[in-house]
Amino acid sequence: MSTEKLTGGGIALRGEKVLITGAGGFIGSHLTEEVVRAGADVVALVRYNSGGRWGNLETLDPEALRSVKVVAGDVRDGEFIRSILKGRTVVFHLAALVAVPYSYRSPASYVATNVEGTLNVLQAALDLGIERVVHTSTSEVYGTAAYVPIDEAHVLQAQSPYAASKIAGDKLAESFHRSFGLPVVTVRPFNAFGPRQSARAIVPTIATQAMAGDRVRLGNLTPVRDLCFVTDTVRGFVLAAKAPAAVGQVINLCTGVGVSVGDLVEKILKVVGVRAEVQVDSERVRPEASEVGKLIGSAARAERLLAWTPLVSLEEGLSRTVGWLRGHADRYKADVYNV
Repeated sequence: MSTEKLTGGGIALRGEKVLITGAGGFIGSHLTEEVVRAGADVVALVRYNSGGRWGNLETLDPEALRSVKVVAGDVRDGEFIRSILKGRTVVFHLAALVAVPYSYRSPASYVATNVEGTLNVLQAALDLGIERVVHTSTSEVYGTAAYVPIDEAHVLQAQSPYAASKIAGDKLAESFHRSFGLPVVTVRPFNAFGPRQSARAIVPTIATQAMAGDRVRLGNLTPVRDLCFVTDTVRGFVLAAKAPAAVGQVINLCTGVGVSVGDLVEKILKVVGVRAEVQVDSERVRPEASEVGKLIGSAARAERLLAWTPLVSLEEGLSRTVGWLRGHADRYKADVYNV
């Protein structure tokens, strides 16, 4: 694999033949943009839909998008996954169902996509001799912190069906490395945020409600989260695809700084420039034993293995995100909140 250095200190993927699953999603679209910029030959998998929509890929610069081969399909189809993996050298596997609330209603769908879909990717990658698989985890697998900052040795706790499905996918990735030598890296992003993120996530939920009126409704103000701007998260993915020492490892991508939802509301209201009443809706609170109280990560391993540290502050990230939301307000329904 190529080791050409990017001017920003990252490692380029120039000449690599890359597949990105979940490319139409929030992180996936930013990763697609970055990998194209790095000079890779990119196939972007989006989930098939009757409208032929490509999700967030449709917001990319048309010139960048012209160099991407977009394929519609489903990771639950093993033969399909095998067909699009042929000839690729690097796979970024992001395709997943990610909304915690819906996982309470339809846990089987999360198992089918997040577990069986991941198995399909791993098996095809092994059979086809893929050089590197970057598998996407989530900080939700840790559950409420037993200690902070949370390092990769922290116990895994499935406090939602979503978290359970991601733990299963992570363990499949680990098993394929230990059992068969598949060169897998598992990256574990803490709460990524930024432009293009859906209203199911906390930052756009707060910001779009604040911009639309004088009321912000949320389920809980006490959880503490480690928010990492999406460009930093994506840089970690790219580095994980190239660093030799990363193979077989789980790597947190986080800032090490926590902020409560209540404090986050105040920060966002300041950026938006409005006053708003904050209302707590008891119907939106997670089941008591399912609520994850505190997630603050340690990025020591990412710094050691990838030379990665976050570059964008929370305040700067919020400013960029709100600016993007202002220009794309038509994409959001401010009276629908999902946190």
